[in-house]
Amino acid sequence: MEHALLTNTVLYLSAALAGVILFHRLGLGAVLGYLCAGALLGPDGLRLIEDPDHTLRFAEFGVVMLLFVIGLELNPEKLWQMRRHILVLGVGQVLLTGLLLGGGLVLLFHYDKGLATLLGLTLALSSTAFAVQLMKEQGIMGLPLGRKGFAILLLQDMAVIPILLLVAMLAPGAEESAQPWWQRPLAVLLVLAVGRFGINPVLRTIAESGIRELFSAAALLIVLGTALLMQASGLTMGMGAFLAGIILGNSSFRHQLEADIEPFKGLLMGLFFIAVGMGLDLQLLLREPWLMLSMALALMVSKTVVIALLVRLSRCQWRDALLLGLMLSQGGEFAFVVMHKALGMNILSDDMASRVTLVVGLSMALTAPLVMLYKRALQTKPKEAATQGPIQHDEPEVVIAGFGRFGQITGRLLAANRLKFTALDKNVEHVEFVKRFGNKVFYGDASRPELLAAAGLDHARVFVLAVDNKDDSLAIARHVRQHYPNVAIIGRARDRAHAYQLLEIGVKYVIREALESSLLAASHTLENLGYTQTQTKNMVDIFRTHDHKLLLQTGKHLNDPEEVIKIAMEGRKELESLFKADNG
Repeated sequence: MEHALLTNTVLYLSAALAGVILFHRLGLGAVLGYLCAGALLGPDGLRLIEDPDHTLRFAEFGVVMLLFVIGLELNPEKLWQMRRHILVLGVGQVLLTGLLLGGGLVLLFHYDKGLATLLGLTLALSSTAFAVQLMKEQGIMGLPLGRKGFAILLLQDMAVIPILLLVAMLAPGAEESAQPWWQRPLAVLLVLAVGRFGINPVLRTIAESGIRELFSAAALLIVLGTALLMQASGLTMGMGAFLAGIILGNSSFRHQLEADIEPFKGLLMGLFFIAVGMGLDLQLLLREPWLMLSMALALMVSKTVVIALLVRLSRCQWRDALLLGLMLSQGGEFAFVVMHKALGMNILSDDMASRVTLVVGLSMALTAPLVMLYKRALQTKPKEAATQGPIQHDEPEVVIAGFGRFGQITGRLLAANRLKFTALDKNVEHVEFVKRFGNKVFYGDASRPELLAAAGLDHARVFVLAVDNKDDSLAIARHVRQHYPNVAIIGRARDRAHAYQLLEIGVKYVIREALESSLLAASHTLENLGYTQTQTKNMVDIFRTHDHKLLLQTGKHLNDPEEVIKIAMEGRKELESLFKADNG
């Protein structure tokens, strides 16, 4: 038994690595890579794994964690800012596409209206991960066109919960539940109350302990605990996780929770897609290739037309509207979730679920190539890119790591000018104190790469490195310089040696924390000795410029002490001559 489990684990990991790397290089996305890896392992492929259902049941927790992360991201502030696009474009797209696809199933295939509604709404959803990556690659994510696409995806993510509830309603015997009617609303109220008044104090206590593993355990407990509570009350596990995420969306621990859940979510979601891929009916594709391809193309055309019309009505060029529609035209990963749920509840047959799953998989495979063909046909980028002024992002433009006495000054200045920033600090008492003054600061250890990503460094233009610990500062600087080369780093140096190390890493702007305060003290000293303010300012400016030049020169010869001493002595003489020249 243990040997079989280990063998299957090695097979899953090997297939996932090979599939994702290959499909990522082809520009077809990781989701399709997982699906193809699963199809290769499964009963219709090499038959290395015969029973995908056991894996699928375990991997469903990946979907639960995904819904928790989606809930975390749906904070009221972001929803309110995007309310118009979400209500008009998002709601309009889901309802119109669902009506068009559902009506087609009723008219052409004589499906039951309830089932046709479920399938239409399910197929109306796009793949968030797939579409966002595509929009980034095409350079429209920061443009108004990209924000409209993101609003549509955001509404689709929220629509998952009512669709899962519709699955439960359509299940045979759903109306004959033995559970009292009040258990479900009571469970929701319980989750809301515990999340509002109970979770934050517990997380604060855990954070104060400084034990990272405890925080990860707490994050898992929150997700799985709320999921199981909802399941016990007759609702879906996903709804419980989604509610927990929304409750904690404005918490100081939001980014830390997201960073802790992300590895588990990513692995289990990958495993989920592999299990779905193992269940793909490849024999059906071989038997009816033209029908399956036609259905996939019909799905993509329907979604492209609906999205393009809605985006066009929001004063967008036709070619850009069609491009966005094409990017969001594929079926989404939640179709696999819904099909699995519906199949388990006997709402639809194996053959029907296989057809829907195969159509969604084919639409994913076709999206990227069709987008590339469309772009080549136009031979242009989205027209908005040439006409827009400064890009306004929904994500922060500045990320501040360390929000103590040094980082707060930058934060206050940014806030006064209404410039968006996200600050991270790992002192929980400090975070709670600073938040009382209206600052947007979150608990988290900025030395963790996944936390920087969760804080929005992908979208930031400037990174202010203001942490106290030198070792953490250097590790963070190396990571940001390597993985975010386009982000400008403003680095706090505790002393001259620290400044040398930051410069060696490639930090362009190094600020020695004691230098400016020391220069201010020197200027007051000079004024009290009888120098005028103008003379004092000139002397301080000369010293600052000269000292920075000396820092850069000596930094190149740190391994040669004699050369450093020589440069310092020459620098002292040069500074004296500069002062003499300035004093006339």
